Amino acid sequence: MLVKLLEPLNVPDALIEELAKPIKEAGHEFVYYNTKTTDTDELAERSKDADIIMIANNPYPAEVINQNDNLKLINVAFTGVDHVGIAEAKNQEILISNAAGYANQAVAELTIGLVLDLFRKITQGNKDVRAEEYPGAIQGREIKGKTVGLIGTGKIGIETAKLFKAFGANLIALDHNENPDSKELDIEYMELDDLLKQADIVSLHVPLVPGTRGMISKEKLALMKESAVLINCARGPIVDNDALADALNEGVIAGAGIDVFDMEPPIPGDYKLLDAKNAILTPHVGFLTDEAMELRAGIAFDNTLAFLNGNPQNIIKR
Repeated sequence: MLVKLLEPLNVPDALIEELAKPIKEAGHEFVYYNTKTTDTDELAERSKDADIIMIANNPYPAEVINQNDNLKLINVAFTGVDHVGIAEAKNQEILISNAAGYANQAVAELTIGLVLDLFRKITQGNKDVRAEEYPGAIQGREIKGKTVGLIGTGKIGIETAKLFKAFGANLIALDHNENPDSKELDIEYMELDDLLKQADIVSLHVPLVPGTRGMISKEKLALMKESAVLINCARGPIVDNDALADALNEGVIAGAGIDVFDMEPPIPGDYKLLDAKNAILTPHVGFLTDEAMELRAGIAFDNTLAFLNGNPQNIIKR
């Protein structure tokens, strides 16, 4: 079979070659493009005749899928697959796999980092200490003793819970299914409205599906404490981000740490969150660490080898 990796995986080329050896040794062909492109014509050309294509978070739309009759597997080296033409792949009985789990620790640590920045004003303090006229020290808050509301207790949610627990936080959560690991962490499950009313820190860890799109609305934000902060390292459209900007500017909540938006960066200049008070924004980097990238590459190539061996794994159910 012909396997094509259409974009870099943020690891050294030498590692890609090492991971590709078993594919070649089994008699298959492997082609690697070490530059990114979002041009649909170029993507179609790169994909030509491939049985398996491997991508990361680059869009892979239906019009590209339609131009390759050989395609059998779209191997996504990423957790979410909403950037892929899923409906078209399903119509053509093309399987889609993902690399869920590679960034559990990375996303959990960024979540903690955003809370620490909001509570201790690290970014603002860095600016203040460099200012010509020093405005004075900012008094912060501690995580210890605070109530953290986790919306979603899958693998990333649980890793995040462990870190908050280490800081001495109390944990409450919302999920359709209670994670067995939650018992060791003393997580109390409850309905969304109750969680929002009680939490000092609300952290989102759910996928973007019809049931979660816009779940943090203007009305839900109004339920939160004025002193509470919202953290979103999941998917941007889970939150009504215009309503969030208004809530921050009007003092409905105290702050927000946001790594994901309604679009991928660069963010348009008129996007309301850019000018919202007490908002710490990062450019969708929750998954992006050296360690996570190496783990991701390994999972992605394992997915390819499993498919070539007739045992597809990590297949997305649609």
